[in-house]
Amino acid sequence: MNPKPAITWSAPSEEYDLDDELILNGLSSAILVINTDQSIIKLNAAAEQLLSSSATKIVGYPLSDFIPPDSPLFVLVEQVRRENHAVSEYDLTIETPRIGRHFVNVHAAPISERPGVVILSIHSRSIAEKIDRQLSYRGAARSVTAMATMLAHEVKNPLSGIRGAAQLLEDTASEDDQSLTRLIRDEVDRIVELVDRMGMFAGDAPIRYQSVNIHQILDRVLQVSKIGFGRHARFVTRFDPSLPPVRGNRDQLVQVFLNLIKNAVEAASDEAAEIVMETSYQHGVKLAAPGNGERVHLPLTISITDNGTGIPDDMMPHLFDPFVTSKSQGSGLGLALVAKIIGDHGGIVECETANTKTVFRVMLPMFQDREGFE
Repeated sequence: MNPKPAITWSAPSEEYDLDDELILNGLSSAILVINTDQSIIKLNAAAEQLLSSSATKIVGYPLSDFIPPDSPLFVLVEQVRRENHAVSEYDLTIETPRIGRHFVNVHAAPISERPGVVILSIHSRSIAEKIDRQLSYRGAARSVTAMATMLAHEVKNPLSGIRGAAQLLEDTASEDDQSLTRLIRDEVDRIVELVDRMGMFAGDAPIRYQSVNIHQILDRVLQVSKIGFGRHARFVTRFDPSLPPVRGNRDQLVQVFLNLIKNAVEAASDEAAEIVMETSYQHGVKLAAPGNGERVHLPLTISITDNGTGIPDDMMPHLFDPFVTSKSQGSGLGLALVAKIIGDHGGIVECETANTKTVFRVMLPMFQDREGFE
């Protein structure tokens, strides 16, 4: 351990009253304030746990005493100082014999009043978990595709015969029996529709991606929603008009956001239903792509927020799995299809829920003019 260096800046104690300490220590994320000389000048309880030491043995010492100097954290800090704006990095590994191995997401931000001073917020949850879930969703979607192919061949043809027979019987049946034949027809139609919906998971045909204005997509979805299933809901839009175009397929993205908006409306089905649609550009947000490990830039974020009752905790880990639904009449294929389409676009979809709010967040790559794009 290096001798404790002089601290070039430390906030007066009155600036950090008891409430500030309680708030910082109540956060599950590790918070570190890094001075211009790379020394740690403030941290919370979660950071003490991460660094496996107490605040008295951390404050005033260089970050390199606890984290290897070649760690991406130092690159991140220097980038924030150089560019003077917040930067996020996902799927980083912090490892030393002292603190062990941690897979983390890191958000770094400058303090405008203190040039050169950077706040690090280190989250233990890795974006790799999201990528793993996306791969699982794709695998589940392929299973659904295989099942749909089998059902289309083995089930739809017999169902057509059953429906035709029921229709013939209905012509000569009594009024009481006609209700039974109608029930047979309706149930056959429902099964055929379910098989057809499952067929949408088939991804053999090449997808045509091009430059897409995401706000034109959302405006179309909003128009359809207001005159249909969302007539009773109040829609709030907070769009960033300066967003660059998305690399995507227009029809598939319309399908994605129609599904998310419909779910949001149904989750908040009372007269006070409010759906908030937001778009934003996040500087520096990157993740490690599956396969080659290349870091992919996903700066375009679209959020759909409802004021419903939230999603049960036991359902959250399986939210995007096929046939998982909380709706009495739901098929459980809508969100699975959303996850597949967004995954095919090279993006990520995630969900956060609380007692009175659920947010679905879609992160997408922006369009780049290169071969294969139009």
